Amino acid sequence: MALSGFQQKLQSVAGKISSNRYLKAISDGLMSALPALIIGAFSTLLSGMQFEAYQNFITSTGIKEILELPAQYTTNMIAVYAVFFIAYRFAGSFDKDGAPAGLIALMSFFVLTPTGLLGENDAIALPFQFLGAQGLFVAIIVGLISSRLYVFIVDKGFTIKMPDGVPPTVAKTFTGLVPGILIVVLFTIVSFLFRMTEFVSMHQFVYSFIQTPMQNLGGGFWSLIAMTLVIHTLWLLGIHGMLVILPIYLSIWMPLGVENLDAIAAGQELPNIVNTAFAQVFMLLGGSGATLGLAIIMAFMAKSKRYKTLGRISLPGTIFGINEPLIFGLPIVLNPYLAIPFVVAPLVAVIIPYFLMASGIIGKLAGAHLPLGTPAFFNAILQGGVVILIVQVLMIIVTGLIYYPFFRVIDKQALKEEEAA
Repeated sequence: MALSGFQQKLQSVAGKISSNRYLKAISDGLMSALPALIIGAFSTLLSGMQFEAYQNFITSTGIKEILELPAQYTTNMIAVYAVFFIAYRFAGSFDKDGAPAGLIALMSFFVLTPTGLLGENDAIALPFQFLGAQGLFVAIIVGLISSRLYVFIVDKGFTIKMPDGVPPTVAKTFTGLVPGILIVVLFTIVSFLFRMTEFVSMHQFVYSFIQTPMQNLGGGFWSLIAMTLVIHTLWLLGIHGMLVILPIYLSIWMPLGVENLDAIAAGQELPNIVNTAFAQVFMLLGGSGATLGLAIIMAFMAKSKRYKTLGRISLPGTIFGINEPLIFGLPIVLNPYLAIPFVVAPLVAVIIPYFLMASGIIGKLAGAHLPLGTPAFFNAILQGGVVILIVQVLMIIVTGLIYYPFFRVIDKQALKEEEAA
């Protein structure tokens, strides 16, 4: 009864939030980009599995470059797909043709994205830096604003109306011409204004503004809590939290891991609990949000076909820390149903092991910074043996229990929709 009452209250509050036209456009837009994310996840998984013999084979034969190619044009360009689909869905919610809105948003996004020079001839190139997750927050802003302006301009009648008898496709094309010109000009002015500042671009402004309060983070317990909160709060806003804090994460926590390795070599007690190894084994257990437990629940306990299928597709990648299909496919970004467990689960997943190590119940991690894609369970054994593996499995269970009541709410909704259909 208590669980049922909690679910009803959660559903009531979250339902009001999720019915918001803007949040729904973001959610639906990211969901539309899910095929690209799944393809990119499998590409990353196949190219990044850290087995020495496998890596030597695919590297020596040139297969690795081919396996990496789909991820380069899917996951690493997710902001491009997102800005189009968010604008498309938002315009559709006003009963407007979404295709022109999506195209205008895409052009506006590119206008805001800084370019670079390539080669001896100084050819203009568009770097991938802000086309992927690092540009996602700007993509959300542009998608919503440009689409809303498109709807406003069309409603006011500032369009080119073609005479009767003109094919509908041609008429729709000219309908978006005037709004497109006005909106792209507006974002061109915005881009020019940012170029006059020290930030150079809107993308850089967003990241500089976010990174500023994080410069003094250290390697203690409260820095661990702060880092975890910042990473996952940014993810909920559609910003790749790990990419934002990566310079701080590596510059502060990686040396702490090296100190542990030096202590092992010298036969001394390990000095540091917090380091990149700790984050990889516990905080990023299944990727940001510690979502491995959630993926297991979805794959084996979901009632709706939608989430069971997504869980089974996502689970292999999640074991290797690749969970974009879950983050953008459920989605978790700007999802009021899953916001709480997405932040609480990784917090619990780091707090419990921290105090177990601080109290001496279990040993500290070796501190080796493992490559991206090192699978769960295997990384635990490398860092501390069977004891750390047991604690990691325990954290999977605990985080899964944290996610369960929240996931059950959306799973029931999906099941009702499937039954109604």
